[in-house]
Amino acid sequence: MSKRIPRSNEDDYSAGIIGERQSFIEENTPARLDHTRQYSFDPGDMSGNIENLFGVAQVPIGLAGPLLVNGEHAQGEFYVPMATVEGTLLASYNRGMKVIRESGGVTTTVAGEAMQRAPVFVFPSAREARDFGLWLKDNFAQIKTQAESTTSVGKLNEIEQYHAHNMVFARFDYSTGDAAGQNMTSRATFAACEWIHQQYPSMSHYLLSGNFDTEKKASSVNLLKGRGRRVTAEITIPRDVMLENLRITPQQMHYGQGITSVSAFLSGSSNNAAHPANGLAALYLATGQDIANIGESHQCSTYNRVTRDGDYYFSITLPSLIVATYGGGTALPTQRECLAIMDCFGQGKALKLAEIAAATALAGELSLGAAAKIDRKTRKNEWVDAHEKLGRNR
Repeated sequence: MSKRIPRSNEDDYSAGIIGERQSFIEENTPARLDHTRQYSFDPGDMSGNIENLFGVAQVPIGLAGPLLVNGEHAQGEFYVPMATVEGTLLASYNRGMKVIRESGGVTTTVAGEAMQRAPVFVFPSAREARDFGLWLKDNFAQIKTQAESTTSVGKLNEIEQYHAHNMVFARFDYSTGDAAGQNMTSRATFAACEWIHQQYPSMSHYLLSGNFDTEKKASSVNLLKGRGRRVTAEITIPRDVMLENLRITPQQMHYGQGITSVSAFLSGSSNNAAHPANGLAALYLATGQDIANIGESHQCSTYNRVTRDGDYYFSITLPSLIVATYGGGTALPTQRECLAIMDCFGQGKALKLAEIAAATALAGELSLGAAAKIDRKTRKNEWVDAHEKLGRNR
């Protein structure tokens, strides 16, 4: 019979029960916990973040920057903490940030913000489902009151409707302040749905999530409608800056971007960028974000052109960038310190962090986009060479 993991109903974060779990692992598995058992924070502070705690996973954190951002919420130079085990990642983002600085900075714009929970309501027939959709519109004010009664921060702004068969897929769109908001929207939507169920008894049943919120995965609806913050980062890079730092011309970069966009379309990729998930994941790990939100956060589109002056314009739009500066893992000691490096801890800082995240993603796109080129004379490739020198191939 399988052995049960030790737990305590009184205090599952005490040193005693944590020690029991560490001993349990060493007695029942081949592992020796020489490193995971060492940590500096109070385990009691982990309640609400982890269950069955026995230690920590220490991921190295590097510093990139400074990153010059000309945003509406993030303005000035920022050093960006990035947690990763991939050699060359920090070096590449650092190079992109140098190009950004020498070009006068990256401009960032937040065009929208919304977090969703998407219940599905099921009826005996499609006609009854249609009639319910009309009722849903007419009673939005009362539904809004019910949803917002559960939260001091969240605001229900809209209920989108998508009809299929005898079902109504409804996306409840909220603003959630400085929190990512998934738990907040779940609680609020459940309260609203229970009220709806009482008021509309002909409904067969509902599911709190019909999977139309497409949480933690890429989707067409999130690309178009957004989830989290919709942020665009854009820059015009002088030709001489590109040649000096990236060793590529604007025309060459534009040509390569055109080809890779075709391949992204043919492969059914969620975006036509090179690797936005790399920088976002490293930033998320360092700052206590829900790392699984990379599923939708990395979804994006890029656009580039050569200007009439021969310079290079590049932009990236991330329509579902989910970041928080308050709540969740952001208050953990090491994550809080990393947020503090960018002055992004606490309330009123989420849009600032979103702009820094988008600017960071752009820096990575510039550097890797140039590194993929093969030098005609030397037949060398910076992407391969960098991994041989700094990365896991050494």
